Order: sequence, then structure tokens, then C-alpha cells
Amino acid sequence: MKLELRLDPGTKLLGRAILGGAPLRVLRLSEAGARLVREWRDGALVAESPQHRKLADRLIDAGMAHPVYGEAHLTRADVTVVVPARDPETLPEADVVVDDGSRVPISGAAQRHPVARGPAAARNTGLAHVTTELTAFLDADTTAPPDWLDPLLPHFEDPAVVAVAPRIRSTPGSSVLARYETARSSLDLGDGPAPVRQGGRVTYVPTAALVVRTAALRELGGFDERLRFGEDVDLVWRLVARGGRVRYEPAAEVLHVPRKTWRAWARQRFDYGTSAAPLARRHGHQAIAPLRISGWTALAWGLVAARRPALGVAVALGTAALLPRKLRPLGVPARESLTIALRGHLRAGRYLADVLTRTWGPVAVPLLLATRRGRALLALALARHLAEWREARPDLDPARWLLARTADDLCYGAGVWRSCLRERNFLPLVPDFSNWPGKK
Repeated sequence: MKLELRLDPGTKLLGRAILGGAPLRVLRLSEAGARLVREWRDGALVAESPQHRKLADRLIDAGMAHPVYGEAHLTRADVTVVVPARDPETLPEADVVVDDGSRVPISGAAQRHPVARGPAAARNTGLAHVTTELTAFLDADTTAPPDWLDPLLPHFEDPAVVAVAPRIRSTPGSSVLARYETARSSLDLGDGPAPVRQGGRVTYVPTAALVVRTAALRELGGFDERLRFGEDVDLVWRLVARGGRVRYEPAAEVLHVPRKTWRAWARQRFDYGTSAAPLARRHGHQAIAPLRISGWTALAWGLVAARRPALGVAVALGTAALLPRKLRPLGVPARESLTIALRGHLRAGRYLADVLTRTWGPVAVPLLLATRRGRALLALALARHLAEWREARPDLDPARWLLARTADDLCYGAGVWRSCLRERNFLPLVPDFSNWPGKK
């Protein structure tokens, strides 16, 4: 298996230490290991020796580096494309179409459900017709170019890889909604490749477009048909929990038609949120926590919010000063360690703002609007959307962008609260605080 490594743009090689990944970590390398990483960074192939492959796998799994394979042995002939559909306007090219209770039966469908059973059940029905090594799922409202599989198939040269997903972008349009979705579709996971896992930069991939090893999917029992939403997240997490690797590969792109009206768009965001409590019940609190943050960082920002900024800054600087001592044995310069710690505190402020207006938003926003201090905090939290607008430069004026982003957050948050109340499980609202004194 021919393998090259490309270091992630966020990865730094400092002497015998390498920093990067998500969550950020530091790996100490031997002299030989550091030399290997520098050679790989400069384009050398990864040798077949177990030691070299073990180090390469470690970097790949951490998200510090991304694999680039030679020619794939699997081809389009090894893939069966399955499309679940209900009352579709159009259909992508497919090998197996499952009619999930359409009012007018779909001509040429491999199988038809008399009544709609949901996308999970329709995909499982399609899976029963697959005889190839790989199964590719596409939603009915997607458009895939003829070569969309080409960047994905090489990843299956690694026998541990069980699923690979392309980037899903929104079909361009001229309406305000279409322009917003083009800039910030909820299915678009960005332009950077990544391993897919809980706690990583990419925590899941949607099954609107996904290629999976057929045997691995069958061993899992397919999709959980009890889940109307979040069945794709559940599937990916179960694949990873069984030791499989799942990759996100944005070199391949598939287009997805966005909702046509703001009401349908809001309903979609709400529905996505309703998967939170069922997923928490299946996968635990850490998997679905709305925020993962150091207890010390939370304390620092809490003091700032409580009008004790000097104390908050003191806590942040004090904890930042401890990091160089921890990282010095790994060869990380003190200045780099301080930069890591302080940037971590600043990023945490954005994460807190996210959870405040998104997951907690349906309750937190009305409470904040009731007081002058609350309105000031809310304004600071919402300012991140304007910073995002300035960075992304979407084809929308800042006022419309701010309104759409705020509505996006609140609709999703309302779905989370609805699922918590219905399931009587409030773990999706509870942050995961780590690194408190004495906590291992």
C-alpha cells in the first residue's frame, strides 16, 4: 500500500515534539521519529515497516496528518449506489432506488415501502440488495458528479477504514436562503480532511453522501430504524466504537438542494436538534455534551461574566503559566506553550458563546434580554457571527447574516430542548467540564 502523509495545516513540528490535532495534543518523538516526520512532511513515502506504519497511524488518528494513497484497487464496479426516496423531484444516478412510501410509485425502484418508514429503514432495505464490497448512500435531493467516488476509494486501501464521506455543499441559488445555505449549510463540514470521531474537529458525517464497507455495515445491523433523525451520527459512532476508521475527504464534493422556504429550513434545523437526547441515551454524556471545556477556563470566563475581569484574567494567566512546566520535558518552548494556553482560553470564550445562543438559546436568550448586563453579554455572544461574516464574506449583508445565524442557532436549540423534555434526559444540556483539581 503506497502511502504519503500530509501534515495538517494546524500541526507544528518543534524539535522532537509534534503539536496538533483536535483536541490539541503534544506527542514526544524519538530522534528517529522526528526525522521520519520531517521526511514525510517533505514528500517521502511511508515505509512498510510496522514501526513506521504505527507512527503514521498515530499521526493520522490524531488528526495531525492526513493519508494520501496511491492508485485504488477498488473501482466503481465495487460500489453499489443506494438512494432512498420519497416523492422525489429528481434522482441521482443510482444502482438501487428504494421507494419509501411515495404517493406516486417510483418507476424502476428496487423495492417499495407501502407506507413511509423513514430514511434509516429505506437505506436498510437498499442494503439488502447490495452484493458489492462497498455501498454508497446518496439522498434523493443530491447531485453527484460522475467522478465523485474517485477521491474516496483510495482511502479503502487501509483495511481499517470502514467509511468515507465527501464534502456536501449546497446547490447555489439567488434567494437569501439559498445564499445563506451556500455559505453555511449544516451539511457542509468544511474544506479540511479529518478523521471522524467524538471530540474531534469533525465529529460525524451525514449519510446524504457516504461510502461504507458493506460487511462492516451489516455486522452492525445497519441503521437504527428507531431514529428518525441522527441515524447517521449514530451509525458513524458505532462504526468507530467497533475499532473502524471513518474519514472525511473534502476533495470529493456532492451538491445538496437546500430547503426552499424559511419555514421548511427552520423545521429542518429543529428536527436535527431533536436527535440530541436519543443519541445521549445511546452513546453517553461525553458524546453529546454541548461544550467540552476545562473547569479552570470555565471559571475564568465565569468571573469575567460576573464583572470580575481582573480575577478572570488572573485565573487564565495562572493556569497558562503552568503549561510550560508540563510541556518542557516534551521539548516544547515556553513561549509556544504559553501561546497554546492563552489561545485555548480565547477559543473557549467562543465555545461558551456558541452554547449560550445555540443549545441553551431558547431559555438563555430571553433571560439575557431581561437585564442590561444580560443584553451586553448577548451582544458579545452574537458578535461572533459578525466576525464570521467578515471572515467568510458571504453573499449577504451583515444584518441578514446575523438574523439567519441567530435563527439557525435558536431553531436547533429548540429541537434539543424538545428532545430532552420528551426523553426526560437533560444530559445534552450539560457541559463536560474536565481538568478540575484532582480529576484524572
